[in-house]
Amino acid sequence: MSDIRRSILWVIFAFSLVLLWDAWQVHNGRPKTFFPAPQDKPAVSAPATGAQPVAALPGAAPAVADAAAAPAIPRQTYVVSTDLLKLSFDSEGGSLIGVDLLKHHTTTGQSDPVRLLQQTDQHTYVAQTGLLGSAALPNHKVAMRLVGQARDLAEGQDSLSLRFESAPVGGVVLAKTYTLKRGAYDIAVKHEVINQGSAPVSPSLYLQLVRDGMTKDSGVPFASTFTGPAIYSDAAKFQKIKFEDIDKNKADFSKNANDGYVAMVQHHFASAWLLGAGIARENYAEKVPGGTLYRAGQKIELGAIAPGQSKAVEARLFVGPQEEKVLEQLAPGLELVKDYGWTTIVAKPLYWLLEKIHSIVRNWGWAIVLLVVVIKAAFYWLNANAYRSMAKMKAVNPRIQEMRERLKDKPQQMQQEMMRIYREEKVNPLGGCLPIVIQIPVFIALYTVLLASVEMRNAPWLGWITDLSSKDPFYILPVVLTLTTIVQTSLNPLPPDPMQAKMMWIMPLVFSVMFFSFPAGLVLYWITNNTLTILQQAHINRRMGVPLKITLPTQLFKKA
Repeated sequence: MSDIRRSILWVIFAFSLVLLWDAWQVHNGRPKTFFPAPQDKPAVSAPATGAQPVAALPGAAPAVADAAAAPAIPRQTYVVSTDLLKLSFDSEGGSLIGVDLLKHHTTTGQSDPVRLLQQTDQHTYVAQTGLLGSAALPNHKVAMRLVGQARDLAEGQDSLSLRFESAPVGGVVLAKTYTLKRGAYDIAVKHEVINQGSAPVSPSLYLQLVRDGMTKDSGVPFASTFTGPAIYSDAAKFQKIKFEDIDKNKADFSKNANDGYVAMVQHHFASAWLLGAGIARENYAEKVPGGTLYRAGQKIELGAIAPGQSKAVEARLFVGPQEEKVLEQLAPGLELVKDYGWTTIVAKPLYWLLEKIHSIVRNWGWAIVLLVVVIKAAFYWLNANAYRSMAKMKAVNPRIQEMRERLKDKPQQMQQEMMRIYREEKVNPLGGCLPIVIQIPVFIALYTVLLASVEMRNAPWLGWITDLSSKDPFYILPVVLTLTTIVQTSLNPLPPDPMQAKMMWIMPLVFSVMFFSFPAGLVLYWITNNTLTILQQAHINRRMGVPLKITLPTQLFKKA
């Protein structure tokens, strides 16, 4: 029976190593060893003057007719900047085709801002709007002229506006006014539909986000992040839509609502169209026909507009980082684009506490350290019971080992004798496990909070750690983590079974090696947790009279 258990443990250990190797391959940009996922198709190269054309939505007609009779408007790109954003607008459709986040920099070059929206040969991610109807109307492909000049937000100026107007198409003029505010990532967008024709029109306004299916993960092993469309309504709540589900026509989301938003989500950043509550809208998320792009948006029926009349619709476009406090103020449910997954119920209070600590210490690294201290304090008595049980186990280990040597040829008698010793010494072999199991969801949630929080990007701690979201450039923290893991493991009682004892040493060391590629903030969290665990465990051992004995790993590999 002992040989069977030993064989099973070896199989589990070998399989764990295979999974670790596979995760390491994926982390380093190589395909999975087993069941590799199909590679994302590259976006079709855009023409020199813009991105790959996006086909009209169902019911839309091409913008021709009297637009062609109007004087030709040369296609241009207008660039303006605020204190937070650098934006590029295309005169074709008055679309937003580029957004640089000036306060957030790439991890490879601190001087380069993160470029969220862009339109290049390699990547397409833009925000478009236009009109649909039974006849030709101005859509996102129609030429538009800028009324006035494109200027940056000046010093002392709180807002600036850019107004784009189309020529009449089907007797209808579409005007878009973008209003940018200082200190804001949301842009007010006003659409004015002016009927200059001789008959009433009943157009629909669409607001959409268009991008290719290129995804980029968090780069952290065992912690994938979502990239793709998301739709929120008060009735259906937050619904993520995978690109592959769109490809398979399996996308499931709320199609009609009177509130909510449509977003494109990725790690740390998002964009979203925000309409006021009470406006009936039709949500959609689909692949652009005949291309490699995807679009997600909302369509609003504007009703009849008589000749000489106009109708205006106010909306907002958010393009920026997933800063939870900012998102909560912009729209109900918008903070959910910062996706904690199944840990949300625990992760949100942890982030709230982390943010409160940061408001005091003003350093995210020290905030992480203090947050772990608070959590360890909250679980102090639960951990104390576990460590007392471990101390008792360590105290009786010499008797267990002697008994195993003496009865190694009599496994049944060995088990009976072992249970007798545990009863006499009042030791519960599982007493150290239950408290740890209870805490696992809390620590996983904290791990998710640190991974999802954009505040960790480019956030310094001290000395050489200048970015808590990137790995330690000198690997000092991972080495310290490995040392604390060795010390912590040495304080735990060895399992009676030699195979289990070997695995107890090997597995923590394997995971410690993997932490060499983890973000510094996550490694700092584990170091703090390990250090506090060691201190508490040593304190309890000392109080119980159990000597602190370091078990050398080499002793575990002696031939039985």
